Amino acid sequence: MKRENQENDLKIMQIRAFCMIAQRGTVSEAAKKLFRTQSAITRSIRDLEHTLATPLFERHASGMMLTEMGKCVLPRARRAIQELHLIPAILNKLRQRDSGREEAEPIWLFNLRRLQIFLALYRLHHTQSVATSLSISQPAVSAALKVLEKGAGFPLFQRTPKGMMPTPAGREIAPFISRALNEIRHIPEDLAAQQGVLTGTVHVGALPLCRSRFLPLAIAQLVTRHPGIKVVTNESAFDALVTELRAGDIDFIFGALRQNDTVPDIHNQVLFDEELILLARSQHPLAGRTLSPDDLALTQWILPRDNSPARHLLDRAFKALGMPAPQPVVESGDLAIVRGLLLHSDMVAAVSSHQLEYELRAKTLVPLKLNLPDTRREIGLTFRQGALHSPAARALLSCINNVLPDRS
Repeated sequence: MKRENQENDLKIMQIRAFCMIAQRGTVSEAAKKLFRTQSAITRSIRDLEHTLATPLFERHASGMMLTEMGKCVLPRARRAIQELHLIPAILNKLRQRDSGREEAEPIWLFNLRRLQIFLALYRLHHTQSVATSLSISQPAVSAALKVLEKGAGFPLFQRTPKGMMPTPAGREIAPFISRALNEIRHIPEDLAAQQGVLTGTVHVGALPLCRSRFLPLAIAQLVTRHPGIKVVTNESAFDALVTELRAGDIDFIFGALRQNDTVPDIHNQVLFDEELILLARSQHPLAGRTLSPDDLALTQWILPRDNSPARHLLDRAFKALGMPAPQPVVESGDLAIVRGLLLHSDMVAAVSSHQLEYELRAKTLVPLKLNLPDTRREIGLTFRQGALHSPAARALLSCINNVLPDRS
């Protein structure tokens, strides 16, 4: 509860003052740069140190020197302010106008509650729902939106039969606001980690391949070592996960890697590779036989979704075997559905061997004797380029590496 209070008590103007003192070295220089009085800057730092319960600067006659805790806070604080500073240029592109001059600071964005209201409305689409979720009044929501739209010079939401939907300007700036707030959310966690205590929440995009073995093993190891950490998994489709990754709402994606040159700000880390196999129940008529194309002619198939990497590999493998691509009666990436269908029917599924490893060991499901050529695919992690991982996310990444198959 204390960490949540810290996050909500942090003020962006205080973080801005902290970053400027770190850059300029003195309160007086920071005050000049920010067009504020020295007493206001001093008060901002005092209140920020009180909220975080730690000194951020050592005061010397020659200026302000960062403490170790201050050095810990600075990278994430700078990143949060930088994300907000990028928004005016984004809005100018929408205006198709570039003044060629340095943009004034977007002070209208430097209010934590205002940004929380924006993101809540972006997701919930109704002002009353936002007011309820944030425990504020509906007029307060409307007032915050009015300030934001005046600062942006654009409508950010429009009324529709589906509620308050974001305009193009609202959609463009939402990832920047989300990343800024997520950076601020991690500041208390960084300080706790500096003191040897790992806390916070890890948000993981969980693709089908990692869900049955590797991610559960890693999470179990993590919470045993660090009971103060919470893990939230997101099982959305890959495109939706990338959108949340870019907004900083999830820390990383774990599963089969995709090559997507249209999204330059994400990158992949290969952990291991694995090939597809065909699975059926142990009493299946085709179990134990070396299969021919005729054997599979009447098979009812459970396949990965159309246009998924596994589906492309499977179609290519059947073409290499001189066989027509299988046509599914079921398309699913949900292992519970795949498992249930295999155990209670004569359907056949194409999956990675680790996905249903428990059933393979128990011999309730068996691999069919048909080698699928060139279906090996890379499994790994997808990150946002340049992301500053939280201590909790780094701890989970370490546990994932601990539970991977031996690659020696």
